[in-house]
Amino acid sequence: MDFTLTDDQQALRDLAVRILDDATGDEAIRAFADSGRPYDAALWKTLAEAGMLGLALSAEAGGLGLGMVELGLLLEEQGRTLAPLPLTPVALAAWAIDAHGNAAHKKWLEAILSGAAILAVAIEEVGGVDPCDPAVTAAADGDGWRLGGVKVAVPYGAEAQALLVTARTADGPALFLVDAGADGLAVEPQRSTSGEPQAMLRFDGVRLAGDAVLGPAGGRAAIVAALVQRAQVALALRQVGVAAEALRRTADYSSGRIQFGKPLGSMQAVQQRAADAFIDVEAMRSTALLAAWQIDAGRVQPADIAAAKYWAAIGGHRVVHAAQHLHGGIGADITYPIHRYFLTATAIGEALGGAAPMLAAIGDAVASGRTEPLA
Repeated sequence: MDFTLTDDQQALRDLAVRILDDATGDEAIRAFADSGRPYDAALWKTLAEAGMLGLALSAEAGGLGLGMVELGLLLEEQGRTLAPLPLTPVALAAWAIDAHGNAAHKKWLEAILSGAAILAVAIEEVGGVDPCDPAVTAAADGDGWRLGGVKVAVPYGAEAQALLVTARTADGPALFLVDAGADGLAVEPQRSTSGEPQAMLRFDGVRLAGDAVLGPAGGRAAIVAALVQRAQVALALRQVGVAAEALRRTADYSSGRIQFGKPLGSMQAVQQRAADAFIDVEAMRSTALLAAWQIDAGRVQPADIAAAKYWAAIGGHRVVHAAQHLHGGIGADITYPIHRYFLTATAIGEALGGAAPMLAAIGDAVASGRTEPLA
């Protein structure tokens, strides 16, 4: 397939590059990591003013009416620059509300577009639960619901004003909009190896109104599945930027590092390791773009979604390990920037399913006939 960018897509990428490059860089990222701030609020405001927070929202909601492919261009640049921003959770929450929310839910969209509100998406649970089959429960309670259970590793969960939470009802999985200040909800910040803020959410009989659930009865499981698929593809797209930049930095370093009287990069073993990493990056890119295109075209193939996340996990792992190895001792120095790519890639690779569960998901999709070759 031809994924050559259109003029509009290239202009979008150029804008993302300018905005993110102006606000990031090795020293800026190091200073941010020492600041204790959860995200770069000034950069977030700049993206909002440029209309970038509404890339994948409908024009009716005030967005640009673009798709997952265009959002992926921004996510890839975030991965490249390691920009500390809640792009993925906010974009996912905004899409779900725009596509499936009611009038009350959609009141959040204006604040999201302006950058005034952060929304988080709570999917992960303890024990590697299938993200489409949550253990958190939503029991019918009169004309409303009561949530019970625990979510973990929720990106920007402690910074969010509202949360989209996957939970199991008597009729199957569903998605709920929960105010961050709801009675019975305990939010506990968690530390992640990548430095991205996360949170554990404990729901102890949290009472919700009947209209807190997104979508009509009978279609709610499909909404959860679509949200999880978008989340996995968003991670894969961001991972492309992380891995590609780690490889670029490694090529620059090995070309300038003189060892045994010649550049390290002139040695065959180094060239072979870098070439393997390049193949991994391109496999990551092609599978992620295919999955994003399928979402936009309404032709989702479950095996291809899983393949994108599989390559994000296994390819990302191999690339950043090669990057650290080819940097030698300095690759393990936490004052040197390459280690941040290793930590970020590792976290992205394991989120919402690492290589092993994604490989199993591919096999299940093919064996069950839920995936067919594109006509």
